[in-house]
Amino acid sequence: MTSPPPPAPQRPPHARSAGPPSAAPPRPTWDPPVPPNPFPGLRPTIRIRLTLLYGGMFLIAGMVLLTIIYLLAAQALEDGAALPVRVVVKGPVQLTSDVCDFPYGADVNEVVRQCLALQRQLALDALLKNSLLALLGLAVVAFAFGYVMAGRVLAPLGRITRTARQVAGSDLHRRIELEGPDDELRELADTFDDMLDRLDRAFTAQQRFVANASHELRTPLAINRTLLEVQLADPDASPEVQQLGKTLLATNERSEQLVEGLLLLARSENEIVDRKPVDLAEVAARAVEQVRDEAAKNGVELRGVHRPASLQGNGVLLERVALNLVQNAVRYNAPEGGWVVVSTDVEHGQAVLTVENTGPQVPAYEVDNLFEPFRRLRTERTGSDKGVGLGLSIVRSVARAHGGSVTATPRAEGGLLMRVAFPV
Repeated sequence: MTSPPPPAPQRPPHARSAGPPSAAPPRPTWDPPVPPNPFPGLRPTIRIRLTLLYGGMFLIAGMVLLTIIYLLAAQALEDGAALPVRVVVKGPVQLTSDVCDFPYGADVNEVVRQCLALQRQLALDALLKNSLLALLGLAVVAFAFGYVMAGRVLAPLGRITRTARQVAGSDLHRRIELEGPDDELRELADTFDDMLDRLDRAFTAQQRFVANASHELRTPLAINRTLLEVQLADPDASPEVQQLGKTLLATNERSEQLVEGLLLLARSENEIVDRKPVDLAEVAARAVEQVRDEAAKNGVELRGVHRPASLQGNGVLLERVALNLVQNAVRYNAPEGGWVVVSTDVEHGQAVLTVENTGPQVPAYEVDNLFEPFRRLRTERTGSDKGVGLGLSIVRSVARAHGGSVTATPRAEGGLLMRVAFPV
């Protein structure tokens, strides 16, 4: 007697859902929140901070020096406040002054002492006022001088930053080659150049290996295809042999597509040097025509507006970009009533190709994974009859080689909005 099969595992209550989510969940992140800049127009650069540091230190030192001078001057005047002589008057004396008031009949010595004290206070006030004005003028000069000197000191850092940006644009052949004294900045630049050398050699070796391996694989695959086609053309072949030959031919064709994709991916990683005028509208129209039969077979409607959008680039690679995007949009679409919108235009000085399609829900945290080689939605390196998993990787590589970018935005109703922008 056989035992009953074990019950199927139940999903936890929090994992059940009545239908597809209306919006993609946010991508998890562990980065600490960055407070917003209260002054967006004022960026606290190192140069500004060094300027404030130099000027602030000068201002503080000047204020301390001014305070010391003021106290010393006041002490010196206080020590000399005693009258060197006393005036003895045997009768009324009338004294006049432009600063002090001398009442008639007052004690001459006391009146003179008070007048001298007033003179000292006026002298100290004038000294303080003139010193503050001089300190303010010198502070302005110090801030300006500090700003200029900070710019000269940080000039090598600006050169390093510009080189790093050029390297980030897939140009690993750039070097800083900083000249000047053998200081910390020179050491940093030399270390950065050494790192670029190693990265350049590693990427070049990787691309050379992929290209050589792909070339070596093309010949045996072509021979296998020829032998299989000859065998399938034999009228005396049995049905089992015919079926086996068709299966092997399909597998061989998939391998050839993979090799061609690897070759194209290795070539598109390099910066495009030989550029010619290319119209994205023409490229998109050709891609749509090549996929039109497949779209009709899958019941997917193709539409869109192709406005002229010219740029300097490689027409073959750009056509492959459009073809990959349109093919993916058609193949990964809704079972019924699906559509694909392909449009080109010039936006903000960039030639833009957009491909929008219906289809399954795509979580936001899965979007970046789609651009990795051999990665598909919710699967990795798995067999599929829809492609070899290199389409979006080639799109991203070609876009970067042209100095452009590609972004994917999940649609709330399902599907994706792909946007590729190239500099004009």
